[in-house]
Amino acid sequence: MRHATRKLLGLGSTLMLFPMLALGQADGYPSKPVRLLVGFTAGSATDVTARIYAQKLSEALGSTVAVENVPGVGGALAGGRVAKSPPDGYTLFYGANGAMTVAPSLFAKMPMDPVADFIPVIQLLSMPSILAANNHLPVKDVKELVALAKRRPGELSYATPGTGTPQNIAGELLKLTAKVDITHVPYKGAVMTDVIGGRVTLTIQNAGAILPVMRDGRLRGLAVTSLKRSSIMPELPTLAESGFPGFEALSWFAVFAPAGTPAAIVDKLYQESSKILAQPDTRARYAELALDITGINGTKLAEIVKTDTAKWARVIKAANIPPAQ
Repeated sequence: MRHATRKLLGLGSTLMLFPMLALGQADGYPSKPVRLLVGFTAGSATDVTARIYAQKLSEALGSTVAVENVPGVGGALAGGRVAKSPPDGYTLFYGANGAMTVAPSLFAKMPMDPVADFIPVIQLLSMPSILAANNHLPVKDVKELVALAKRRPGELSYATPGTGTPQNIAGELLKLTAKVDITHVPYKGAVMTDVIGGRVTLTIQNAGAILPVMRDGRLRGLAVTSLKRSSIMPELPTLAESGFPGFEALSWFAVFAPAGTPAAIVDKLYQESSKILAQPDTRARYAELALDITGINGTKLAEIVKTDTAKWARVIKAANIPPAQ
């Protein structure tokens, strides 16, 4: 009996050490620079938002957080490198929704598994896209647009930054939901010029890209793709309140750590990131870029990745969007 009691006491002491060991892992972190990998080129929207975050995280952690650009596979190439890195908190992925939820349905071979290869840390930001019309199109809201598209099937067109982009996926979701035939026109360059000039009737662009030309009256905003009105443009109705309940198609940015990263380090990153998002100057800088701060925790973010991946897979299949090259 005494022997059993000693074993139980020893086991209890060992279990009590686990929280202390975990805390110790976070206490010594970071002791060297942290790498933040971004799946797009320098100067892209993802890169710009990542650098604001990296600067703030460097200050919070008291250690350099260096952004590294690894473009390719819709942003997923960078994720693949992070997934193969040691799970010690020193290599993180600044992942956008395109890489985490759209790319798996567009690329036959992915360099990462968005669910199995990562621990979600925090969703930092989201940005709706805006559906806008050129000033020559005789519609003032989504209801009139849908009615016009049904009278003129195949005659209207919408421009996006490219096939397979979140804006393209949002447009196809709208077409499927509204049961209209509108032609997608993918662009890599001067999309705004062609829409303003009337060569393309509509466009779906992220809010940061399109707001300047809307505010000076060169394009007419019809709706935002967020479920709720954006704080950046509260005057624009959502597609959800324009006749399509539940319609949501956001771009978002989040931080992911390799699977196996100690929980204490993940929690420290989450806590410091939450404090960063609460800082007035951080909020102001992101607001200038038409970004909404979310601060969603890792548990909820994991659910978003799974549900959005399934949602966009259905849209991509129904719309017959071709595989990315």
